[in-house]
Parts: sequence; structure tokens; C-alpha cells
Amino acid sequence: MRLHLKAGEKVFINGAVLSFEQKTSVKLLNDASFLLEAYVMQLEETITPLRQLYFYIQNALIDPKSELDSLQRALLMLASIRKAVENTDILDGLELVEVKINKRRYFDALRTLKKLFDVELSIWCEDNEIDQANADVAPFARAVGEN
Repeated sequence: MRLHLKAGEKVFINGAVLSFEQKTSVKLLNDASFLLEAYVMQLEETITPLRQLYFYIQNALIDPKSELDSLQRALLMLASIRKAVENTDILDGLELVEVKINKRRYFDALRTLKKLFDVELSIWCEDNEIDQANADVAPFARAVGEN
């Protein structure tokens, strides 16, 4: 796996935070848990249930020492969301997220969740009679090459 990083961009690898002073490429030669800075959600951005779930899974990926605790929280949150939501897109997505968590494919689970953010926002805006275009949701960074 080859990672291309901009100068100053951070990458989290097996609990360590790396930053390079220059644009660089890093080649991972074995299995490692990693997350690019563009995929990192800050605590203040966890304003919806799916974003909170994302945050727990992200923490399991970033910090191997707290992996089990983060996963327990994630699975509790996932179960709570399932009980509260009727939208089939979200329920199907959550099923896929759970499968990926159980296979320890945390990054794939994050990608799946990220795709559900717009669905969740549209439901939230509909329920609260808010214009989705003007909804106050923290911006979320996009990774290079993502559609």
C-alpha cells in the first residue's frame, strides 16, 4: 500500500501520528491500521448519531490501546440507531457497517458511514422542517481521489 502525503499532512499508523515536512510517499510493506488526516473527524463534529458512530470506529482505528472500548461503544451506538431509524438506506448501511466492524475492516466501515451522512441529514432536516442547504453541520474533509 502506497500513501501519498502533502507537506504537513498527518497520517495515523498503528496509534502513531506521523507528519512529514515535505510532500512524500510512504509505502506500507505489511498490514497496518492507518487513517489519513482527511478522514479524521473532530469531537465537535459529532453532532448526529451516525457521526458519533463514525467517531467511535475512527478511535478504534487510530488508537489500538482503546480499540475494544471504542468498538463496544460503537456497537451500542449502532444498536441504538437501528432502534430509532426506519430509513432502509440507513438500516442497510448499518448492517454493512456491522459486518465490516466484525471483520475488523474499520476503514471500510468509515467509508460506508460517510456515504450515509447526507441521508441522515436529509431525514433530520425533514423532521425538523429545516432547509438542508442552510443546515448548520460542520464541514467534513474529503480525501484525495474520493468521488
